[in-house]
Amino acid sequence: MRKLVVLGALLFGISFTYAQDEEPPTEGWTRGGTFTFLLNQAAFSNWVAGGQNNISGTGNINYDFNYLKGDWSWDNKLLLSYGLTKTKDQGTRKSDDRFEFNSLVGKTAFGNWNYSFFLNLKTQMTKGFDYSNDEETDFHTSGFFNPGYLTFGPGLEWKESENLKFNLAPATSKITFISDDLWIYDSAAGTFIQHSDPNNVLSAYVIDPGDQTRYELGFYASGYYKFNLMENVTVENILNLYSNYLEDPQNVDLDYTLNVVMKINEYLSTNFTVQTVYDDNAVSALQLREVFGLGVNVGF
Repeated sequence: MRKLVVLGALLFGISFTYAQDEEPPTEGWTRGGTFTFLLNQAAFSNWVAGGQNNISGTGNINYDFNYLKGDWSWDNKLLLSYGLTKTKDQGTRKSDDRFEFNSLVGKTAFGNWNYSFFLNLKTQMTKGFDYSNDEETDFHTSGFFNPGYLTFGPGLEWKESENLKFNLAPATSKITFISDDLWIYDSAAGTFIQHSDPNNVLSAYVIDPGDQTRYELGFYASGYYKFNLMENVTVENILNLYSNYLEDPQNVDLDYTLNVVMKINEYLSTNFTVQTVYDDNAVSALQLREVFGLGVNVGF
């Protein structure tokens, strides 16, 4: 009997890049960023080692738009990621979902230091579901502003350049939002219940049943460092830390993102992203997100 083995794999990315000058900043607006699309596919036929046909795609936007006038500066960064994976048995599921906006207004104080006021907004764009339960219903455990995190406060920023800076904000407010239709798992009952259920005694993201917001006051620190590791290899580091004065200040929230772009030639590059998150109010474990792909770059 003739044996047929077909294994197909496709890794494809499209990246649109806005170039930024490395010269000293001039007054007015400067804009620059990257849009990347990665498509992955694998197919199996009579493959004795096992495997499942699948196709996935991920889109990513990393965009900066900054303004400078005299002693005043206004830096903004938008980070968007969204991905879907489709397999034969599981159908289509979300594989990546991120919305983050950072904004910081600064006024020259002395040396490389600026008086600052920052704002950080994080959420996801679509619903996330729990697929591990044995029931037929897939309960959504997250969604747009479900939860959402708004962090803001005054501070001091040290800024050597657009590629090397950090901000310290010792009086930072943080507000967590959720909606009434959020589902959470009751391990004692062995089922899911809505956060708004009057019989619910469980909190979601440390928000009491019946409430939709949680307020925190604490210390916030953020850092940004982008450099050329070697020729045609760019490394971007984004770090955010937060400690809540009002409850368990020793439990520091962490959000760190590493973006590496390895330029192959004028048209091709390899893109690698790793994000680690620790927030014990969400889950008492380190969260990890990793994206890797080959990109075709088009500059304009």
